[in-house]
Amino acid sequence: MSDDTHSDENPDWTGADFARAQGPESLSATELAAFPRTRVRSLQRAPTKRPVSLRVDADVLERYRATGSGWQGRMNEALRKAMPGG
Repeated sequence: MSDDTHSDENPDWTGADFARAQGPESLSATELAAFPRTRVRSLQRAPTKRPVSLRVDADVLERYRATGSGWQGRMNEALRKAMPGG
């Protein structure tokens, strides 16, 4: 079976590779300009959100994504409103 994602030119990352990896904040302005869709997020002052894996129906996900940037926040707000006492 052929695996198109692995080759000597594209080896699997090791734990050491991930430890050395740096985010876009380490790039110069010139390097960032070469990748205009790369965003550098500032750190949250007090992290209040937690990443989760959540399974939702495909049509629900598509409808939220279709609303554009910030769809996760809108989904969060809808969940908050649906909470008891929300």
